[in-house]
Amino acid sequence: MEIAIITVFVLGYLAIALEHPLRVDKAASALLLGTICWAIFVLGVSDVPQNLMEYFQGFVKDNEILQEHELLPTFLESRLLYHLSEIASILFFLLGAMTIVETVDAHEGFRLITDRIKTDNKVKLIWILSTLTFFFSAILDNLTATIVMISLLRKLIRDRPTRWFFVGFLVIAANAGGAWSPIGDVTTTMLWIKKQLPDTIQIITHLFIPSTAAVILPLLVLTLTMRGKIYRPRVVPEQDEEMKISDRERKIVFTVGVLGLIFVPVFKTVTHLPPFMGMMLSLGVMWAVTEVMHRNRSYNARKRLAVIGVLKKIDSASVLFFLGILLGVAALQEVGTLGKLASNLDESIGDIYIINLSIGLLSALVDNVPLVAAAQGMYPIETSGVFAANGTFWLFLAYCAGTGGSALIIGSAAGVAAMGIERIDFIWYMKHLSWLALLGYVAGAVVFILQGS
Repeated sequence: MEIAIITVFVLGYLAIALEHPLRVDKAASALLLGTICWAIFVLGVSDVPQNLMEYFQGFVKDNEILQEHELLPTFLESRLLYHLSEIASILFFLLGAMTIVETVDAHEGFRLITDRIKTDNKVKLIWILSTLTFFFSAILDNLTATIVMISLLRKLIRDRPTRWFFVGFLVIAANAGGAWSPIGDVTTTMLWIKKQLPDTIQIITHLFIPSTAAVILPLLVLTLTMRGKIYRPRVVPEQDEEMKISDRERKIVFTVGVLGLIFVPVFKTVTHLPPFMGMMLSLGVMWAVTEVMHRNRSYNARKRLAVIGVLKKIDSASVLFFLGILLGVAALQEVGTLGKLASNLDESIGDIYIINLSIGLLSALVDNVPLVAAAQGMYPIETSGVFAANGTFWLFLAYCAGTGGSALIIGSAAGVAAMGIERIDFIWYMKHLSWLALLGYVAGAVVFILQGS
């Protein structure tokens, strides 16, 4: 069964990577990957897998009214629903962020930034945007920062290959920026919440310089190799007076959108509710504001500018792509493959630096969340040493898991979002950006090790 699931996962992964030659949309491949993996898991299980035994015992105690023949199928269904709750929170977060960003874009809100970026030099522009992305990611999170920057790039760069390169590089910057902030990347947040890294100041002071190195070295390489200018899209003035956006409306929507995105981590910290709840609250505010703002416009204008109209422009294929990928990873987690990978790393390697570097690179192939969760389960928090709270192992794990996924476009939530929204080709990213991501990853790791020695 496990071999069959791994085989389907690998074949699905190849279909996603070869989307253009196969001419099959990656969302379709991802959905097939995720659903078939779960079908094989459910149909192939005759007894509870050892890695799920603890969960099963708790399930039996809570469901004493079930007959014996109902226990296993119902338990497996509950495991799917458990993962679905986590996946749905990511999908709703993504949907809310995309809608807010698209609403700001519909009101030309990003002109407030793009009009201030005067340079057409590629090198200068990539330095400016990478710096913005690096810090946006720490304040918002890497996924939201990537979505915002993609919208900016669509206003700044006309030709697709150049825009793809900038988007891909900003994924690297977003992942590096998220790694040094407790709210910037989901894995750093996990380590923060579970008390492996309870001290926010230590997270920042220990990881900021390595994360910066992960962006700076690739930028220096591009400074020496990148040439040419960018060409902006032609702006066609709106002819319909009813559709024109005033400066006041543009500033209001931009301000509401940015403050709404910044509010999400604050809401999570205060309420301890999942981030998608804060995003839905921000979306609700944006929706109400645009409805009131355009209440005196014609029906067609309201339909285009209010959130209800923007929702129709959201790329639902990207959301379904996310769903399929995360379902496939969840199946690998349930069957115990990811836990075995982490255990094998520990047994065969032993050195904490190589273990974390390997986990980071593995996170480019599968989701970093279950890998970090497996590491959290394997290594208890000790009173002193490298496994103590705020210890070297946990700090380096946060860096590696946060930045290692940049090696492949599909290796992080930010990368998957960029791949879906901009339709970036998997192989194209490997050819043009994977080596830069790996260069930065190794550079940051070296800086971290030297910093601690």
